[in-house]
Amino acid sequence: MNSVVDDALKGEDVSRETVKRLQDFVTLVVKWNPAINLVAKSTIPEIWQRHVRDSMQLYPLVQANPKRWLDLGSGSGFPGVVLAILAHQRAPEARFTLVESDQRKAAFLRTACHSLGLNAQVLAARIENLPPQAADVITARALAPLDKLCALAAPHIAAGGICLFPKGGSYAEEVAEARRNWKMDLETFASVTDPEAVILKLKALVHV
Repeated sequence: MNSVVDDALKGEDVSRETVKRLQDFVTLVVKWNPAINLVAKSTIPEIWQRHVRDSMQLYPLVQANPKRWLDLGSGSGFPGVVLAILAHQRAPEARFTLVESDQRKAAFLRTACHSLGLNAQVLAARIENLPPQAADVITARALAPLDKLCALAAPHIAAGGICLFPKGGSYAEEVAEARRNWKMDLETFASVTDPEAVILKLKALVHV
C-alpha cells in the first residue's frame, strides 16, 4: 500500500482482500468521475481520507450484526459501497440496498457492486416511491437536512433499527429542527476525518 492508503486505513482491521476491493472501487470512482461527477473534482486527491475513511467510520457504530442495510441517495457509493466492502469480510450474509434516482449514477453503482462481487442491489428509484424496506441500518451522506432524512428513513426502519447520518458543523441546528417533528434516541459521535463534523446515530424514530 502507498502512504495515502496507509494513512486512511491506519488502525482499521481490514484484510488484504478488503484493501484491494477498496482500491478497485476508488479506481472506478476516478475513472467514471469526469463523465458523471460522482464527487467534487477538488476532492479526488484526498479521496482516501475525504470519502473512503469518512465512510468506513460508520461501520464500528453498528454493534449488532445487521442483515439488511439501506443506503439512501447512494450517488458515488460513499458510504454504501464502502460499507458493503467492509461487510463482505466481516458479515458476508449482510444484504445492501443502494437507492439512487439518477440513472447514470445507478449504472455506476451497479457496475461497482458487480465488479467487486458485493452482496448488494441498486434501486434506480426515488426514495419516496420505495415500498418499506425493513432495514436494520439506514445510512445517508450529504443527502438532506436531518428533518427530511427522518421523513425519508422512517418508513424503512425495521423494529430496533438505527440510522447513521454524517453531518457537518451545523448539525445542532438540524437536530433542533428535526426534534420539532420527530422523537428519537440520539447519540452523537465525533468524526475522525473532520473536527467540526459528527455522525448522528438515531434509534426509536417516531413522528410527532
